[in-house]
Amino acid sequence: MARALEAHPPATLLIEGPVDADALLPFLNEPAMTPPVAVMAHVQGHPERSVFYPLAEFSPEYVAIRWALSRGVPVAFMDLPASVTLAHKEEAAEAEPDATDPTSTPPEDAVRADPLALLAQAAGYSDFERWWDALVESRGDGEAVFAAIAEVMAAVREAEDGHTSARDLIREAQMRQTIRAALKGGSVAVVCGAWHAPALTPEVLAREAKADPARVKGLPKTKVALTITPWTHGRLTQASGYGAGVASPGWYAHLYATPSQVSERWLTRSARLLRARGLDASSAQVIDAVRLADALATLRGRHLAGLDELTDATRAVFAWDSDTPLRLLSEELFVGEALGSVPAGVPAVPLEQDLAATLARLRLKREAVTHDLTLDLREDAGLSRSQLFHRLTLLGVPWAKEAASRGTGTFKEAWTLRWEPEFSVRVVEASRHGNTLVRAANSAAVSAARRAADLGALSDLLEVTRLSGLPGAAAFTLARLDERAADADTAALLLALPPLARLARYGDVRARGDDDLRPVFRTLVARAAAGLPNAAHGLGEEAAQTLHRQLAGADAAVRLLDDPEASGQWVVALHALDAQGTAPLLRGDAVNRLRDRGLLDAAQVQVRLAAALAPGAPPLDVAAWLGGFIGEDGQTLRHDPAALALLDTWVVGLDPDAYSEVLPPLRRSLSRLDPHARRRLGEELRGLERTEQAAQVNGELGAGVVPVVLRLLGVTLPAGDPL
Repeated sequence: MARALEAHPPATLLIEGPVDADALLPFLNEPAMTPPVAVMAHVQGHPERSVFYPLAEFSPEYVAIRWALSRGVPVAFMDLPASVTLAHKEEAAEAEPDATDPTSTPPEDAVRADPLALLAQAAGYSDFERWWDALVESRGDGEAVFAAIAEVMAAVREAEDGHTSARDLIREAQMRQTIRAALKGGSVAVVCGAWHAPALTPEVLAREAKADPARVKGLPKTKVALTITPWTHGRLTQASGYGAGVASPGWYAHLYATPSQVSERWLTRSARLLRARGLDASSAQVIDAVRLADALATLRGRHLAGLDELTDATRAVFAWDSDTPLRLLSEELFVGEALGSVPAGVPAVPLEQDLAATLARLRLKREAVTHDLTLDLREDAGLSRSQLFHRLTLLGVPWAKEAASRGTGTFKEAWTLRWEPEFSVRVVEASRHGNTLVRAANSAAVSAARRAADLGALSDLLEVTRLSGLPGAAAFTLARLDERAADADTAALLLALPPLARLARYGDVRARGDDDLRPVFRTLVARAAAGLPNAAHGLGEEAAQTLHRQLAGADAAVRLLDDPEASGQWVVALHALDAQGTAPLLRGDAVNRLRDRGLLDAAQVQVRLAAALAPGAPPLDVAAWLGGFIGEDGQTLRHDPAALALLDTWVVGLDPDAYSEVLPPLRRSLSRLDPHARRRLGEELRGLERTEQAAQVNGELGAGVVPVVLRLLGVTLPAGDPL
């Protein structure tokens, strides 16, 4: 493309793209502009209704635009305005046929979708991209390519032009109108898709001069905003859904940027990536792979080794019998997750501008690769970054996802970062909440608090607002939480306790504010404790298990905060659960928690266990009671031999049918214990058997070995000693 323009410099250069995006063209030549990028157009007030025009470093359009701007040649877009394209998309969406009716959706036109792919198949290639690489990219024949492709497209369209849609005809009319206007200033060069080339020839321009104005007159429009947004190689692939995409953008970027030693540099990059992943890739292997790729190219009659030859050489030299190296290279080299960047002056919504300024201040970069970041919340930079990540999450931009951090310190947070191009769209969508991150996140949180369905959602939201450093939103959410608690059911109250306890316990450590959440926590505990006995009465197995999980979380929350008033109310609720009518699982769990708090001694626990294991009790109810009683760690059985003996006696006394019923739930209960705890219980049970056997010791037989042992130890017995 660049050589053709140098050989035939035009007076004006026209590019296939929306004519209302001309104001963005100068930005594409700024030093800070790094492709891949995309021209983005969206309906004002509805950023989700958008359209993108991607540009990579090797895109003919991008190369031509940079060429023209660097030489002062006028350059403009020539396709339908984005305002018309998006208005048409809205109409098409409203008139979309029923997807469930197979007769309402016409089959895809394979010729129009990818006409060159059909040529590749006719030439014996299963993949158009490999055919293109072999005949065009690797040959470097120059201008002859343009004439050959135009001739082929003209033949296809002349044979049967029914493949051209009505929409394409309107677009081509707009292109011809733009070309006619540009021709008044001298020669014109056009960069467009191959399918449109036959419709833009001088003959067609003259023939359709009278009809074209009517075709583009009165087209519906909508108000749009345009900008340039960062893009990635991954979004340039056909697999991402991009119709004009390629399979290996990383390869074409390498081919475009590497004027010489293409194979050597490609395989050197491959080896470097493999070594970074701990795989063997020596310099000698690189040399062997280069030689093999060149030999394959010669055998296949190619001017240079293409991606096929290089991939085959990589598989033979580096991969051996494993697909792992090729999988690694496929994502990181063949595609190459490069993320473009856009200069600061590009028109953008204020929220995007504030985000860019915040990222610069916090020294963070948006990258298309995944990387981990650990923050120290005791430092201002760490705390500010944490608040930024939480605010973006509130706004529906999950750039950073919280991960498990090593250690137990509450001042540490671990995050995994990966920027996706669609996040730029979400930033635009989030701008409806406000023009800065703080205002937008605060407004989004208040709106979410108003829509929250239950106490659990409000409690989780309260935690996020505190972590985001949004005191106004936190106060509003807390007020809503207190208001909704009055008519909430027990399950919702229990679910609201854990996040509230974390906030009340760790708020000062994380410097989130000094307001006291304990009064609200006490209120929720009191209401949950009052409703818990009734909620636990007469439950089925599944409902009991659900309430058991909620109760466990609430109990952990009460322990974490360790508030005397809340703990006292909670203990009263646990005692109330230890009563007839409570679901066996929850009753056994209550006994275990009371014992763990020291409110039931060993004798009281044994009384309750004996009552639960009393003859005539339904085996499944007993198994459920034991499931709650054993708990997560089995401490009661491990430290109370009498309780273990009672359980052992009950199991041994079961008849075969009852034992078959009890075994599965009992095994589930014991499977929750860690391997060490299960091993200790097994040893204790074997000890019970040994105690029973030791009661039948024969003393006379045992005394017979004593003299032998004494002699082995060198002990001399006095004369006359009976031993």
